[in-house]
Amino acid sequence: MTPARSVTRSAPSSVQADTIASSLLTVQTSGHGFTDLTSEAAKFIAEVHARDGALTLFIRHTSASLTIQENADPSVLVDLTTALSRLAPENAGWTHDTEGPDDMPAHIKTMLTGASLQVPVLSGRLALGTWQAIYLIEHRKRPHQREVVLQFVGSNQ
Repeated sequence: MTPARSVTRSAPSSVQADTIASSLLTVQTSGHGFTDLTSEAAKFIAEVHARDGALTLFIRHTSASLTIQENADPSVLVDLTTALSRLAPENAGWTHDTEGPDDMPAHIKTMLTGASLQVPVLSGRLALGTWQAIYLIEHRKRPHQREVVLQFVGSNQ
């Protein structure tokens, strides 16, 4: 392990969590691919007058998932889709195929990428990095209606 050359940390801050606000986001996908949810998450944070705390996003499905990824170069999303397809190909002889050949690979891709995210909220804004965005990943070929629970816990003072 190489020692860090320079590490700095800001002073800790704390707030009294006095707010829990929730909303259900319904997303119509068009099949395989990434849907950017960042602006919807930011709108929710603004609507609940969030100040400092955490936003949790939870997708209520097992064949679609959530991730935080680069939002600057679209080829990143293309390459991520390729990588997931290589990790869980349709033609791998899966036992579970009742809902079609893309269903079991979709479950595996969801397991690899995750069903929930937590994003810090600082001074009323999502604390995402410059090139980060929040995405729903549809792992099935055909369009689906997906539900994402948004929940802010923190202060709105």
